[in-house]
Amino acid sequence: MIVGLIVNPVAGLGGAVALKGSDGPDIQARALALGAVPRAAERAAAALRALRARRPDVLVRTVAGPMGEDSARAAGVPYRIAHRPPATSMSTGAADPRTSTGAADPRTSTGAADPRTSTGAADTRAAVAALGEVDLLLFAGGDGTARDVLDAGPRPPVLGVPAGVKVYSGCFAVSPAAAGATAAGFDGRTVDAEVVDLDEEGHRAGLVGARLYGTLRVPAARDRLSGRKTGSSAAPPGSAESIARAVVAGMRPGTAYALGPGATTLAVGRALGLALTPLGVDVVRDGALLAPDVTEQRLHAIAMSQVTHGVLSVIGGQGFVIGRGNQQFSPRVLAALAGVVVLATQQKLAALGGRPLLVDSGDPRADAAFEGHVRVVTGHRESVLYRISSASEELS
Repeated sequence: MIVGLIVNPVAGLGGAVALKGSDGPDIQARALALGAVPRAAERAAAALRALRARRPDVLVRTVAGPMGEDSARAAGVPYRIAHRPPATSMSTGAADPRTSTGAADPRTSTGAADPRTSTGAADTRAAVAALGEVDLLLFAGGDGTARDVLDAGPRPPVLGVPAGVKVYSGCFAVSPAAAGATAAGFDGRTVDAEVVDLDEEGHRAGLVGARLYGTLRVPAARDRLSGRKTGSSAAPPGSAESIARAVVAGMRPGTAYALGPGATTLAVGRALGLALTPLGVDVVRDGALLAPDVTEQRLHAIAMSQVTHGVLSVIGGQGFVIGRGNQQFSPRVLAALAGVVVLATQQKLAALGGRPLLVDSGDPRADAAFEGHVRVVTGHRESVLYRISSASEELS
């Protein structure tokens, strides 16, 4: 089995540091300056480990350096380098003369010296073209990376390994482990999955609206695909406000509440008379704004210094509670919280069709702590118990 691998090494950089995305060299440099840690390579390696555990005969065709080679080496899978972009000309690995395409077109290079910040859309498109025919092309990134893969016009089926801040497209597996397991069991059957993306500048300004860019062929494995994010337009008027009243009524004096992104949590802010950050994490206490638009580091400091609860909404159509657009709730933050309140309209839960709510914090132990059932606030004096699982739990 020959699997292609492309990694966007800067995917996800902006999440934990409250930048709401990672597109563009300026944002990437700012994220690194704020202490962001690249995570895409690690998540790609996790997918490869799950793949090889089920298909020992797999051979990975990939890109030199941080765009794939580093992940393949970390996972211990056999690989061949098929492409060397200019940003990785100093890679430690040697190109295989049987598969190497030679030097990449310098027009696709961003010219940055740091390989973590030198990967752009042109690099991804060039890599897709260079990898050629493979049984399945894995790519690690977010919605922006999915757009780049789409623009390259890939002929083989593809599957996304979720590693970005925004992972709203339907072409991603629910977790890295699920991506590896899906790749291992791929039998050639495919379905079309939508690629959507947000304008990050508008995203940061609170103008939320996804645009459909096209579709990609992905393995027909519905239970392991995240599905496309859907909005809350189907909910009856007043649903979010009803949930908000319930949350505010349950707030305890002297306790801090970290409100994650989402339309429902914005309604909580309105019920408190506060203007919250549309796509950020804000901390409130005793009806006042304690800390706006916090980073993971700031949220951890707050949770360690006082009793703090997380208030998180469910992503429509996908069911994610943690790990999609709210990377400030890292494993160490989750461990420090006194509790988590989950919010969703009844319509949003019904649309999941019985699929569980999902957690993908990046730490299997932290995710496992949530497995079981969680009480979901669905309205004023209304709640339901709903199953919640690690996104990597069910892989058989």
